Amino acid sequence: MTLLTWNHACTVGVRAMDDQHGILMDTMNELRLAVMRGSSRAELCEVLDRLIEFTRMHFHSEEQLLMRNGFPALGRHCAEHRTILEQMQQAAQHLHLGDGTPLRPLLNGLRERFVLHVDRMDREYGGWLNARGVS
Repeated sequence: MTLLTWNHACTVGVRAMDDQHGILMDTMNELRLAVMRGSSRAELCEVLDRLIEFTRMHFHSEEQLLMRNGFPALGRHCAEHRTILEQMQQAAQHLHLGDGTPLRPLLNGLRERFVLHVDRMDREYGGWLNARGVS
């Protein structure tokens, strides 16, 4: 698992969302490093729980912004958010239970889903919001 790197190609053009995406990437990297260091399950749970909580807050913030501005694909976007949060909560449940589920594949899946979501779905709203004066 490589570290996620924030760069201009990652931006969606809405500063508040870009800032939050950067924090999400940093937290995912923190979780990755904790796994690589062999941190305790309690430490991993703490980082993953923090990632989930911040993701929940970010999705709420993003959805409110899109709703206020009448984004036409809001329903599809919210559905994707629910799917990502469900996957994160499933990973957390496996981790909290210590059921032997390999953690790296779960984390890789979360990372890939996040990157695809930002690259495909969030970029959709970036230009749309920019055209309406939101930057």
